Amino acid sequence: MSKPIMSAHFESRTPSDVRLAQMAYADRKVKPEAVINVGIGNVSLPTNPAMQKRLFNLDAPESPFSKGVIRYTATGGFDETQEAFKNILKCEGFDTSKISVTVTDGGSTGMELLLLGVCGPAGTDEKPLLMIDPAYTNYISFAERIGRKTVTLKRHMNEEGRFSLPELDKIEEIIKENNPGALLVIPYDNPTGQFYDKETLTALAKLCVKYNIWMVSDEAYRELYYVKGKELVSIWGITDKEVPGIEGRRISIETASKVWNACGLRIGALLTDSPEFGNRVTAEYTANLCANAIGQYVFGALAHESKDQIADWCGGLRNYYQDLIFKVYNGLKEQEPGLIVSSPDASIYTVIDVRNVVKPGFDSIDFVLYCAGEGAVDCNGVETTLLVAPMKGFYDIAGGASNPGSTQFRISYVETPENMLKVPELFVKLLKQYEATR
Repeated sequence: MSKPIMSAHFESRTPSDVRLAQMAYADRKVKPEAVINVGIGNVSLPTNPAMQKRLFNLDAPESPFSKGVIRYTATGGFDETQEAFKNILKCEGFDTSKISVTVTDGGSTGMELLLLGVCGPAGTDEKPLLMIDPAYTNYISFAERIGRKTVTLKRHMNEEGRFSLPELDKIEEIIKENNPGALLVIPYDNPTGQFYDKETLTALAKLCVKYNIWMVSDEAYRELYYVKGKELVSIWGITDKEVPGIEGRRISIETASKVWNACGLRIGALLTDSPEFGNRVTAEYTANLCANAIGQYVFGALAHESKDQIADWCGGLRNYYQDLIFKVYNGLKEQEPGLIVSSPDASIYTVIDVRNVVKPGFDSIDFVLYCAGEGAVDCNGVETTLLVAPMKGFYDIAGGASNPGSTQFRISYVETPENMLKVPELFVKLLKQYEATR
């Protein structure tokens, strides 16, 4: 008897690169004594105390859930939750008077809404989203899911571990050739850890105005930067004063996941200073009804935090990650000087390129699957393996072009400090073990 036929889209789907290792390891029959998973940015630190207070007291008299009733919220979210996203920006010195907020189920849903709002019709090449490669893989995946086109500016990782943007005239050429609907930037970059300073954002904003396109900023890691002498930047700090015409075309993607240590809360938002775009986002999201109500209430606690409380929280988190990232960066270079390791400037990720220390034909996905499926090495007397993310899926590569991600990996600073400090030794030992099999 014949079987029902799946769609061509489903037939073509493979796991996201950030989940690949975890899923492969789950299928491993004989597992080692220990595994360290730095393949996905699943933050393991406790969430903000104000949010914890609400999380652990959902039955408090002031809670909307005190009587056990969990109703839909308005599609745009609780007023308090919207205000929480604005309050964070206000405390960081940005004007929020013209910003509208649509609360979403995680920043990921905001990404999908963004694509629907700025790109051309499904199945066409019209008005693509212009991204900067390597780009967070979810944007590529969501674009494929809903049939929208993406195009990319290419960054290259030099021997010192620095990613560099193309010259502005090259960027203009790409804009002229592709007529994008929007330019996406991630100022505290996922996956590279690159930091876009205000001068860079301002230059890109001028191009958006010149060619009448939306400027979109994914600000999941806004407060996490480690470059001395640089100021906190945001799309909301680029105004008509610096770039006449930028106001009314600004959009940001926000999330509770990273700076607020609440990945599983699944609360994000799409912010814009275009009243019409904001109305249409909410109209589109009515099909989803609303973001989850309990998560909204928990995150809403941040609407009442003071400037000093926000600053203290973010400063403590920044110090924590900076110390850890620099120790792992130095550890990787000590274990294998031939590794190219990305400059530790921002976010919670490091990119490792092994192109100088592996044999020809190396494939990052094969190595990740080896570590997840059979690899293990001795680490302080414990048989251990390491899960990392291959970078191939972070590049939007067409046709048969070579993919720089074939020799690159992203590691996330989400394990305990004790486990993170084991990563350099584990990575290098497993790499040598794998190379010996080829």
